[in-house]
Parts: sequence; C-alpha cells; structure tokens
Amino acid sequence: MAAVQYYGTGRRKTSTARVFLRPGTGSISVNHRTFDAFFPSEALRTQIRQPLILTETADKFDILATVAGGGVSGQAGAVKLGIARALVEYNLELRKRLKKDGLLTRDARIKERKKYGMAGARKRFQFSKR
Repeated sequence: MAAVQYYGTGRRKTSTARVFLRPGTGSISVNHRTFDAFFPSEALRTQIRQPLILTETADKFDILATVAGGGVSGQAGAVKLGIARALVEYNLELRKRLKKDGLLTRDARIKERKKYGMAGARKRFQFSKR
C-alpha cells in the first residue's frame, strides 16, 4: 500500500517548488539536502515554516521539496506557498486560517523587462541638452 502524501505546487518570481507532505516527525528536506543547509538564512527558514506554525502541524509532517529556478528568496516563497497548498489538500478546514494570513495568495510580482533605448526597465540614459 502506498504511503499517504499531500502535494502542493508553489511559485514565486521565477522559482517553482513541488512540495510533498508525508506523515512524520517534522523534518524538512529541499532538493535532497537538509533544510538548514539549503536555506542558510534564519529569516527564510522562518518564512517557510509560517504555514506549519499557523496551523500547528509543524511536527506532524515530513516535507520533501524540489525547487528549481530563481534565487534563494524566490525559492523560499515558492516552498512556503507549496506547503500552504499541500496543507489545504490535507485538511480543507485549514484553508480559512491560511487564507486570512495571505499564505494561499501567489505573489505575482516578477521582474519587469528592459525596454529599448533605456538603461533598465524604467531608468533612462542621461539626458544631454547639447
């Protein structure tokens, strides 16, 4: 018999995370590495644990996440959204609490493209009158 697991996809900036929740003791692994090794910043680790702490399920699940694309901050946001979505799949009653704290909302902000004739997306080259 297959073990019970819950799945959630998270995206942030250009990062994508596939998150699997399996009943366990609360260990988190990202891309087959330990949680602390993959996210060295305590702020990012706290951000990722937010949905688990809010729903009081931190020690009920082992989390396996696969992350691709983007940087560390975007990957952390993607994992957070993936965990929140997987928790809703586990128990629909957690949705209201997660939604209230904005943990089920996909942060749609991405990098704006550079325009021609400009130094960046909005910055212009220095204007010369003469």
